[in-house]
Amino acid sequence: MNENVKSEQLKLQDRLKKEAGQAVVDFIESGMVLGLGTGSTTSYALEEIGRRIKSGKLRDIVGIPSSIQTEKIARGLGISLTTFDEFQEIDLTIDGADEVDPELNLIKGGGGALLREKILAQASKRNIIIVDESKLSPRLGTHWPVPIEVIPFAWKLVEKFLTSLGGEARLRINDDGNPYTTDQDNFILDTKFGPISDLEGLASNLSNKAGIVEYGLFLGTASEVIVAGANGIRFLRRKDR
Repeated sequence: MNENVKSEQLKLQDRLKKEAGQAVVDFIESGMVLGLGTGSTTSYALEEIGRRIKSGKLRDIVGIPSSIQTEKIARGLGISLTTFDEFQEIDLTIDGADEVDPELNLIKGGGGALLREKILAQASKRNIIIVDESKLSPRLGTHWPVPIEVIPFAWKLVEKFLTSLGGEARLRINDDGNPYTTDQDNFILDTKFGPISDLEGLASNLSNKAGIVEYGLFLGTASEVIVAGANGIRFLRRKDR
């Protein structure tokens, strides 16, 4: 691909992420407990939340971050943080996704925060996912591997298990050549299954395997998805809500 074309595509994708991140903040009301996701698109939402807090448009907002990275960003923007020790229910979680299917099922975990992100999602009254249109897919697994968080003690055993399910597992590696570790000091196996025909079946298999801490299939957790595309912002809502 021509470098100029690639550069323009990246600029467009970044602009769309910013539009999606800013659009979701209109759903936030003063006094809310927020779940704060991880990733580049969510970062734009955090910036807009910070601006509205500073201007006084939003007041008494507290957030529960899904990662150490998000915690640092939120603190820098003046967003007050809390924990599940204080609140066991979240009004609204804002997060991104790596892949979204027509039923609004998701693959998440590209940023490595899948465990905490799923905890936030399950504790939330409402989950709004923000993406650019490149993340839409006819079937999960078409474009992205499924991140699977595993304890280091068992990662080779889990790798063998994933192969038996038809997956192609690859240990996530840092730039320094060492295994990537999550905020919980676990490893991630990015696993290609190809287009997944039986999401529930795969989720069940992964749930039952000792050594797997969490997996990046988020089934039925998204309330809505905000999609930023070349023709503007679209709002997708799950059919059973």
